[in-house]
Amino acid sequence: MADEVLTSRDGAVLTITFNRPEVYNAFNRDLHAALREALTEAGDASVRCVVVTGAGKGFCAGQDLKEFGEVSGAIDEALEQTYHPNVRLIRSLQKPVIAAVNGAAAGAGLSFACACDLRVASDAATFVPGFIGIGLVPDAGGTWFVHRLLGFARAFEWMSSNARLSAADALEWGLVSEVIPAAEFETRVAELAAEWASRPTAAVGRTKQLFDHAWDAGLEAQLALEARLQKESVASADFTEGVSAFLEKRPPNFTGA
Repeated sequence: MADEVLTSRDGAVLTITFNRPEVYNAFNRDLHAALREALTEAGDASVRCVVVTGAGKGFCAGQDLKEFGEVSGAIDEALEQTYHPNVRLIRSLQKPVIAAVNGAAAGAGLSFACACDLRVASDAATFVPGFIGIGLVPDAGGTWFVHRLLGFARAFEWMSSNARLSAADALEWGLVSEVIPAAEFETRVAELAAEWASRPTAAVGRTKQLFDHAWDAGLEAQLALEARLQKESVASADFTEGVSAFLEKRPPNFTGA
């Protein structure tokens, strides 16, 4: 894997680290390619939680504008070749994906954090729409995800203003679920990821699938999908273990199966 993205394993947790700290982990084609490789690795059944974070002081500053100038004439094709496949991979992973936002998340870096299933932030993190500041519209799924996280009015106003949110602001808005002191960030993220990895992974993945489907589904279609995925869940080893643990009044030992 290219040096632009680093991966490490701690038990069932795979950590993916953007690794261009000299440019606050801005996206270029090499980073996209390495990220796709890492997200493909994350699909392995032995991985039960994925953490995405950034090296150095930034999470991801968005697009590397030096490279952007080379592709701006065919930007729609470039987006389909780079950002879109990785956003789809995040959403297709049948396991939790945590954006551990250690520093600035701007532009497409913000979009990518919002594509993850949950976000936690260092108290040094900031969140900046970025696009409107240089006369662009949000991309990489930014409008889809931020709209769903914040609601239409707040999402539109923020993404059209380029206002910088602090980690505390992001927590108040519900953009992140937890703010962690910078000195404790890595330790707390590891604890949180281990907690998610200990859950019944297949059931978590099916729950993710259901919530993605629910946004624009009719009630009957949602009920049908719930029933189908519940049938799969009832046949799982984790369901058997969960019921046994409940009856025996002990903590469950889920394996993700």
